[in-house]
Amino acid sequence: DLGLTSLGYEQAKITANYLKDIHADAIYSSDLSRAYNTAKATADLVKLPIIIDKGLRAIDGGEWEEMTFADLWEKYYDSMITFTTDIGVSKIEGGESVAELFDRFNGTVEKIAKENEGKTVFIFSHATCLRSFATLCMGKSVEEMKDVPWPNNASVTEVEYEDGKFKLIKYGY
Repeated sequence: DLGLTSLGYEQAKITANYLKDIHADAIYSSDLSRAYNTAKATADLVKLPIIIDKGLRAIDGGEWEEMTFADLWEKYYDSMITFTTDIGVSKIEGGESVAELFDRFNGTVEKIAKENEGKTVFIFSHATCLRSFATLCMGKSVEEMKDVPWPNNASVTEVEYEDGKFKLIKYGY
């Protein structure tokens, strides 16, 4: 549960300023500190509480937790090749597979959407989660996630939900 860097706090502030004039009915966040603190910058401006949902958490990093990318490449070379070239079939040793994350996160977002149909909600989460959600919105399978680019940190993705279906408006801007 690494926190935001000084750059991360600055990015959160920029995102909050971008979102401040958009009406929101609710704000949801992962319970992990970097997503929560990004959400907090917006919540403070728009005067809404943050609803924590563990289903919005980043992928369970298992044995990869607290390792540098250099160490991951050295110790888990084959897994890193899969994660970087064919992410949808990737599984982290001792942690979650990307398919498990795909089901967990997208199920959580669908639950939130159903509970808030007709409303505007802000959801703050993590890059692999958002990439999996964009994959779903594009009508692609988890195996096709490799074809969807990574979103930028503190970027905004806009999605509409109507009649049980998601429509991707903008991704990672």
